[in-house]
Amino acid sequence: MFAAQRTSWIMTGTTIAFVVALYVPCVQRTVPGGDSGELITTACELGVAHPPGYPIFTLLARLAVCLLPSFSPAYSVNLMSSLLGAAACGFLCITVCRLAGPDPGAVLAGGLFAVSRLSWQWSMVAEVFTLNNLFVGLLFFLTASFHCAENATQRRKVARWGALCCGLGLCNQHTLVLYVLVIISWVLYRLFSLKELSLHKLLSLGLCFFAGFLPYIYLPISSYLNTARWSWGDQTTLSGLLTHLLRAEYGTFSLAKTESSVSLTAMLQAQLDHCLADLSLPVLVLAGIGILLSSWDRKCRSVSWLLTAMLLVYSLFFAWRANLDISRPLLLGVVERFWLQSDAAVCVLAGLGLSRTHTELERRLGYGGVWKTTGWVFTAALLAHMVHTNHRDCDQSTNSVVERFGRELLTSIPKDSIILTRGDLPGNSMRYLHYCQDVRPDVRLVDQEMLTYSWYVAKLAPHLPGVHFPGRWWDPVSPEEKDSFSLEQFLSHNTQRDVFTCIGLSDGDPSWEHSFTRWPLGVCDYLVPVKRQFHPEQWAQRTRNIYNWSEPHDSFHPASWERVANEEMWQARMKTAFFLFDLAERMQADGRTRLFELSYTLYKEIVEAHSDYPPNWDKNLALACERLLRSGHRGYNPDSLLTCSTQHFSLYLEKELTDPQAPAIRSAITHLLTERDRLRQSRKQTP
Repeated sequence: MFAAQRTSWIMTGTTIAFVVALYVPCVQRTVPGGDSGELITTACELGVAHPPGYPIFTLLARLAVCLLPSFSPAYSVNLMSSLLGAAACGFLCITVCRLAGPDPGAVLAGGLFAVSRLSWQWSMVAEVFTLNNLFVGLLFFLTASFHCAENATQRRKVARWGALCCGLGLCNQHTLVLYVLVIISWVLYRLFSLKELSLHKLLSLGLCFFAGFLPYIYLPISSYLNTARWSWGDQTTLSGLLTHLLRAEYGTFSLAKTESSVSLTAMLQAQLDHCLADLSLPVLVLAGIGILLSSWDRKCRSVSWLLTAMLLVYSLFFAWRANLDISRPLLLGVVERFWLQSDAAVCVLAGLGLSRTHTELERRLGYGGVWKTTGWVFTAALLAHMVHTNHRDCDQSTNSVVERFGRELLTSIPKDSIILTRGDLPGNSMRYLHYCQDVRPDVRLVDQEMLTYSWYVAKLAPHLPGVHFPGRWWDPVSPEEKDSFSLEQFLSHNTQRDVFTCIGLSDGDPSWEHSFTRWPLGVCDYLVPVKRQFHPEQWAQRTRNIYNWSEPHDSFHPASWERVANEEMWQARMKTAFFLFDLAERMQADGRTRLFELSYTLYKEIVEAHSDYPPNWDKNLALACERLLRSGHRGYNPDSLLTCSTQHFSLYLEKELTDPQAPAIRSAITHLLTERDRLRQSRKQTP
């Protein structure tokens, strides 16, 4: 028994060491996209993260920043996440060891989870999912230990530790509650059936469970001190604390504050497709074998059925409540992170399947050494194949796209400006650089979404000197409500500073359009009074080559934030040309032709400067050619403009096969070609 336990721990330690050796060189050195920038900023400032707060992750991340002062905060927290991910894989390994002994199945469970695309990918960046993976693995291990306990004393001890870990796990990721409810029900039933459950023991377990929630004390303390320049919510009141814990601002038991929904079957099909693609069919077959063969083994039967129940309950509930449109690659990337919790159960079942298959073959056919060797060869081959397949996509060591995106935006903004951020990409990347690395301390970052919450001005206005708020919150829908204000009022109270919005403005409040307009400044927009004179040539010169961006177009995975950042930077190159074209379309007086010419010139510059570019550039250049021709400008050859327009309309249709306006564009091409032929014919007839 002791020899097997020693071997199990050696095998687990070796697995963790190999995973660490694989993970650490691949860790991203800079701030990632998504929530990572906010989570790292929260750790730097010791503030409160977005609901439900993530106090354990925040404190661990702060510890990592303090322990690794020579690294950037982003690298330190990303590195911490990779170590948490490696530890999670170790717990999956020791779980199978505890149930089936130290054999290839244990290494398969831990190693498979480590090198699967999702687990590897999200262990490279600062995210709460790796810590959740750790708690999932820890609960699996404690469940197996409880099941294998030899006496009441051991069961009582493990049950208390398990209750504490359940509470701690829920301090990090609320989706863990679906596993916790199943485990608690099973543990209480086992204790009751063994006549080991009493009121005293139930109270003891309850006390341990609620002790796990103690880290949540951090939230009201941080909110009360209010020293963090970035923090979310007001947890100094009970209602504020409950609002945050229950994610009421997002929608309790929902992924996002949105009315969209996806059918249960579509979400389950997407999860199955993910398992087949990322874990492989042989692994799913092994998981099924594990459930089947473990049913005949008294030692494993109860736990294998428990894992199966947890997997089914979680998958069904999550598919029901996931309200994001997974037809959009970026939102699918948001959703699939939550499948990590179910992947862990599949990996353990697959490990049990390999172990039970080896044991059953040895019992029926003999040649135990042969089957064990075959198991090791299968495990090594599968893991090596997955490492080879996923390494390129999961190696983030040279990825600095999101950080460079944030730096370019901050660098382009004039001194002492106010930046109204919108969305995770610009908001979190600039927030991290501004607060954690002291980039552009002169500017002020104001989050548009946060500005609509009643707590924002009260909590964060003291940390935004020079920014004047005309009320307690911005209400885009009903700005006349008491203590609220409109965007126009906000802009009017901050005329002493330039105000920019990145990316775009929230819908619902058109009040600013009466007194202000916006000029494009790359990804951002400059909000200026309508009375200010606009000089097209000067603005075109100012925004020409505004960013130092060299990433190729369409060069990142569609579900990645890098893809979004890269697309924004590419589209920023044509925003001034588009703005001038749109301005000319709305003009009736003199100067219209000049704007069309300038728009055409800018479009032609960027199209000719790149061999691969967004398809809409062709369409826009074609329109600019046509409008310049119709404007009567005599400085350009009509034949050249007609040729340019038809050529780029045709190129656009080749790239965008599904555009609903394709018939109208083909009709326009035919008309333009006919017009060009008439022009050429008339020239031939002219002596």
